[in-house]
Amino acid sequence: MSLYITDECINCDVCEPVCPNEAIFMGEIIYEINPNLCTECVGHHDKPQCQLFCPVDCIPLDPNHPETREELQAKYEKLTAQKTASK
Repeated sequence: MSLYITDECINCDVCEPVCPNEAIFMGEIIYEINPNLCTECVGHHDKPQCQLFCPVDCIPLDPNHPETREELQAKYEKLTAQKTASK
């Protein structure tokens, strides 16, 4: 599953810079996570960095985007290949 940010978000700006996939962005009201870019930090870290740093614990798993660890790993590899190709 990718992650998502609930409306408990206080816009503290901590999650966005720690996301290795650049999946977090400022939405209209609060930060949001692009599920196409979120790998729950699979391939980068053992735990999702946004969840570790979030002071209000408002970043749960997104039930609308279920993914296995294997799918997250494949997404990470695809995103990494795209970044390498665009350099």
